[in-house]
Amino acid sequence: MELEKETALIETVLFLESEPVQEKNIAAISQLSPEVVTKCLENLKEKFKEPSCGLELTMITGGWTLVPKKDIWSVLRERYGSKSEGRLSRSAMETLSIIAYSQPITRAEIEAIRGVSADNMIRLLQERNLIKEVGKKDIPGKPTQFGTTKEFLKFFRLNSISELPKLDEDEAERFELAR
Repeated sequence: MELEKETALIETVLFLESEPVQEKNIAAISQLSPEVVTKCLENLKEKFKEPSCGLELTMITGGWTLVPKKDIWSVLRERYGSKSEGRLSRSAMETLSIIAYSQPITRAEIEAIRGVSADNMIRLLQERNLIKEVGKKDIPGKPTQFGTTKEFLKFFRLNSISELPKLDEDEAERFELAR
């Protein structure tokens, strides 16, 4: 592996940072050129592919971070996971999915899709910082619109909302009919 010391430096930066770090910030922290940082990140990706490594390098919310490999995390989540990483009920997941795929969306639109009240689920998802108020819809009464947060992206290990799995035709139609 070329750039061994530089790669070790980048690995250490990522280990010490608690939040995902953009490449330009990694370059500033490490005092390495952006080109060297890019090469070191590639080296780290290869290194972490080894079965003997428990971590993986992943991009979340536009920055690089070290996270446990999924199979290892499933064993350790109960002990090391934060409260916000606790399991979500089926109702909470359904509500969160509707918001993620339809954002910005109002409470009434969520309820039209789900067919039941969404008050408790919206409150729970806001408490866990997975959704937030993103504006007001320009209709009478100006209802609040909801969208997902950076915590949502971190929770599901997504770099952006565009990485959500695609809906099949029936699901997409169900979401559109309710709006």
